[in-house]
Amino acid sequence: MNGAEVVTTPNIYRTVVSYIDVLKPRETFLLTFIGLCAAFIAVNGNPDLDIFLLIGLAVLMGSAGANGLTNYLDRNLDAKMQRTCRRSLPAGHIDPPEKVLPVLIILVATGLAIALWLHPLCLIFGLAGVVTAVTFRKRVSCAFPQGVIAGLSPVLIGWVAFDATFSVEILFISLLIAVWIPLHVWSVMVANRDDYQAAGIDYFPLSWQTKDTVKVLLALCCILIITSLLLSYFASNLGWLYLLTAVAMGVLTLVAAIRLTISSNSHDAWRLYKLSSFPYLGIMFMAMCADIWLL
Repeated sequence: MNGAEVVTTPNIYRTVVSYIDVLKPRETFLLTFIGLCAAFIAVNGNPDLDIFLLIGLAVLMGSAGANGLTNYLDRNLDAKMQRTCRRSLPAGHIDPPEKVLPVLIILVATGLAIALWLHPLCLIFGLAGVVTAVTFRKRVSCAFPQGVIAGLSPVLIGWVAFDATFSVEILFISLLIAVWIPLHVWSVMVANRDDYQAAGIDYFPLSWQTKDTVKVLLALCCILIITSLLLSYFASNLGWLYLLTAVAMGVLTLVAAIRLTISSNSHDAWRLYKLSSFPYLGIMFMAMCADIWLL
């Protein structure tokens, strides 16, 4: 009996870890975080706790399920790339891969059911995010427009659950994410250009020469900075803390984008990608919430 426990326990642990890996936990937690931040901002820092927790649960489960479905759909492509071949599905840690589908479907269905309970618009935004994430994939680009729509879903769910009216504030928050997503996604593709091309991917930005693509990334960085500053101007409940954070993060991102424009090498593209992940978006949303909380 003890010997059997020693053998099975590690296997159970590896199985659980493999299933969690399919859900892209880092991306899922970031989406959940910004969705909760949007809810916090919508009510000026005074959310109803029960609704707030349900928003987090809806976004967490829906995002986890949708991210898992994208992992499932991309498993054969991921197996061809050095950067992704060790993920659970392409590496064969879950065999056959279809075993993960019931879990993913339950997560998505539960997340959407909670979204419907919160507000019909939450369901619409949730459905839009899931459908675009798993259906309109890898055509002209994986970031625009489908990636943008999927990325906006958590924020819009968080906002309309408390405030079904659309203000200039949520417009600029949405624009911030809409500009951030292609900057984030395209920079990692530039950083791993050879890997993507070896896997047969030939859409933008890989269809352009690197020297031209990095100019687009620099332009996106400038638009991102302008959008973040305009948000500070139009949002009456954001003050100096957010403004200083937007300036600081904007300068860091701009420096990274300029370095990439000069060098056009994969190392600088990777630096821009890493900076634009949680450090940028997470810190910006943290600053928004902290500014509102301190007022």
